[in-house]
Amino acid sequence: MRTTRIAPSVVLLLAIVAVSSATVRAQSERDRSQLRTVHGSVMDHSDNPIPNGVVYLLNKKTRTVRTYIADPQGHYQFSGLDPNVDFEIHAEYKHHKSSRRTISSFDDRRDIEINLTVATD
Repeated sequence: MRTTRIAPSVVLLLAIVAVSSATVRAQSERDRSQLRTVHGSVMDHSDNPIPNGVVYLLNKKTRTVRTYIADPQGHYQFSGLDPNVDFEIHAEYKHHKSSRRTISSFDDRRDIEINLTVATD
């Protein structure tokens, strides 16, 4: 009867792969917990909510734009934002725009509230 031995290098390689997988999984979970959320309301100058106002979020690194249509209470939310990137946000409603606001990568808050006021007159 013949027995085979597993070479120590194979065992070491399997151990390295197992540890690496656990490290990558832990890193991925930690990265997700570091992502930011930006939320707020779209309002007119009298602080009335503007339902269906369109909020634009510009990633200043990639120049990609995400949009969100405000709900009936004027609320919007963007989640999963990279904390190492600057963003620019503004709202539009019926050809009127709010001022542009910058969300800096130096701002260490994970939950950022920005209310956007649109001139509707």
